[in-house]
Amino acid sequence: MKLKPILMFFAAAVLASCSDELESRVEKTLRRMTLEEKIGQMMQITVGVITSPDGTELTPMADTVLSVYKVGSILNVPGGEAATPEAYRSLMRKIQEKSLAATGIPCLYGLDQIHGASYTVGATFFPQEIGLGATFNDEYAYAMGDIMAYETRACNVPWVFSPVMDLGRNPLWPRMWESFGEDVLVNKRMATAEVLGQQGDNPDAVDEYHVGSSLKHYMAYGVPVSGQDRTPSSVTDREMMEKYFQPFKSCVEAGALSIMVNSSINDGIPFHANGKFLTDWVKEGLGWDGFFVTDWADVRNLFERDHIAASNKEAVCIAVNAGIDMIMEPYDVTVCDEIRELVNEGKIKKSRINDAVRRILRAKYRLGLFDDPYGEKGDYGRFACDGFRTAAYNAALESEVLLKNDGGLLPLKKSDRILLVGPNANSMRTLNGGWSYTWQGDLTDDARFTAQYNTIYEALCTKFDNVTWLPVLEYAGGREWQKEEKAEIGRAMIAAAVSDVVVICVGENTYCETPGNITDLNLSEQQKKLVKFMKATGKPVVLVLNEGRPRLVGDIEPLADAIVDILLPGNYGGDALAALLCGEENFSGRLPFTYPKFSGRFSTYDYKLCENRATMAGEYDYNAVMDVQWPFGHGLSYTRFEYSDMRVDRTSFSRGDVINVSVDVKNCGNVAGKESVLLFSSDVYASVTPEVRRLRDYAKVEIEPGRTATVTFALRAEDLAFVGHDLKWHLEEGEFLLSAGNCSVTINCTETEVF
Repeated sequence: MKLKPILMFFAAAVLASCSDELESRVEKTLRRMTLEEKIGQMMQITVGVITSPDGTELTPMADTVLSVYKVGSILNVPGGEAATPEAYRSLMRKIQEKSLAATGIPCLYGLDQIHGASYTVGATFFPQEIGLGATFNDEYAYAMGDIMAYETRACNVPWVFSPVMDLGRNPLWPRMWESFGEDVLVNKRMATAEVLGQQGDNPDAVDEYHVGSSLKHYMAYGVPVSGQDRTPSSVTDREMMEKYFQPFKSCVEAGALSIMVNSSINDGIPFHANGKFLTDWVKEGLGWDGFFVTDWADVRNLFERDHIAASNKEAVCIAVNAGIDMIMEPYDVTVCDEIRELVNEGKIKKSRINDAVRRILRAKYRLGLFDDPYGEKGDYGRFACDGFRTAAYNAALESEVLLKNDGGLLPLKKSDRILLVGPNANSMRTLNGGWSYTWQGDLTDDARFTAQYNTIYEALCTKFDNVTWLPVLEYAGGREWQKEEKAEIGRAMIAAAVSDVVVICVGENTYCETPGNITDLNLSEQQKKLVKFMKATGKPVVLVLNEGRPRLVGDIEPLADAIVDILLPGNYGGDALAALLCGEENFSGRLPFTYPKFSGRFSTYDYKLCENRATMAGEYDYNAVMDVQWPFGHGLSYTRFEYSDMRVDRTSFSRGDVINVSVDVKNCGNVAGKESVLLFSSDVYASVTPEVRRLRDYAKVEIEPGRTATVTFALRAEDLAFVGHDLKWHLEEGEFLLSAGNCSVTINCTETEVF
């Protein structure tokens, strides 16, 4: 598959707006609907309510849901685990037949397809989003969206709950791996690329090979104060606008059809009840005509958990009036009765119901469901084709990060006698993470799903002559993801005596959402013990981290001669690692987050200067020294790149100007390599305390040995603005420092503007 240049799609993308013909069809459908039919369109029920345990047949409850209550949307994987495209198609036909018979309106079915069509047997799995962030290569986000869409539409499923663009800025958060990392720009660009891949060239008329996107989770979900899933954040409106809102804004402007809302609370207000964020900022502020869908049972949570409503009926009233259009109330269709009562009581206006239903119908028309409800137009012969697999493998290659390589231990020689240990060494489950075949990813090692793929052990055996794997420390099965067993480390120490190098694969087992909550970011004691005992054998140690978030390794980092963080690279992650360790391929991944060293000190790269300065004299002496394990953007290679001659085409600028910034990057080594060139800015002085630096642009270039590439960025003056306390953008007069690698240049803004 030849990937289309992503910039073409950025240039072509526009805010989705209905054509007159499409709007006419929406209004005609709306006019013929009864109040009950309209309310049904606003409801979403999980598929298990209407199907047999194996997910293949509709039960009598389907009549209640689809025919009596006329529910317009169904979600989730039938039978609780990934199904084949054929099985999906069979079930989709049954659902659509019943929906069309009841209302003449097709059902909108949605799936959590997260790193590919991840609830589909045989589909192409990419690295999780945190791995795509590590590539610093937007084309992989586009490719994943495009391939995910094709393989999802092969199932006749038209809608996916992705991408995730919650900035992963609290490393305890169990969904950090679902984001593209901690940075605003990386999340903004990669999420937008994924949306363009998912929805295709025209979001107003999505074809049979693309799907509708549901952005999530709007917004600031990735910064819970406690670090626990679905717990409150504490973000000011100023910071919300400047950072957390920007990826969503970009994706809305690219035509995203729907948005899923953050399950939690900010400043005491649940997001599902926040009319300012839902209606004022997005629907009215951006002129968006898509629809908001809740997360799992989150309207009910306004009553049962958040206590801002005295009943579920009151919670429904609050949420709908705030701007919620579709309610994911997975098990209880009687919410429809409550909405009808609220309309009859005048507490929800009919105009608000019509607005919500209009938005949902618009999406159904845009997805072509009225014209092709059974998905008969497409030909899906490219499902899991060689081109798709190559794209996923290449993404895995660029997602794995070389953190340390003392003495040039890597690459290993083909003849090296390798002892492989650790709980992540022979597992497809740990390569993929959650949202893989099942919600928690606990069946990923099942041969039905991954027999054709290689674990790390199996992949190393294809590249090296002598690999011994010993299962001396393994994870417990099922969903007990933190439990470990078989700590027979003595066996490994004996085997190390006849080995040249020990490769230790540690990290995390699979988890997803709240079951992944932890209170200690440290790697488990048994895994650390394994590293310490292996180091005591005197053999060189390669430490492979396979994790969804940065588990603390400060006490064992000095014991490893080389360290690779593969994150969650997907089904081709083992093959990619083997190719990198043997030198067949070169490392080019970089950390998309700041890797902490201590459990009591987390930071992001865009910290305030006061967080990292020398201690003060006298009684106010304090410790504010920034100390991290590895910084954001860290990543080594088998070659060395040298930056020089950073320059700009103008040293003074004002709003509306574009500053062309160039830097020369030379490959000073003996092998070809890819380098992610990151452009940072520092606002030297500002009326709101500036961050020490912000990422403003990035580009990935491949450079042959001895050659020099000139990388040029077109930096808009507006990109250097910040949001003030008035929630307006401020570009202030004064100096800015631009930097890339070890080079920097100063530019000067000549006038202050507020816009």
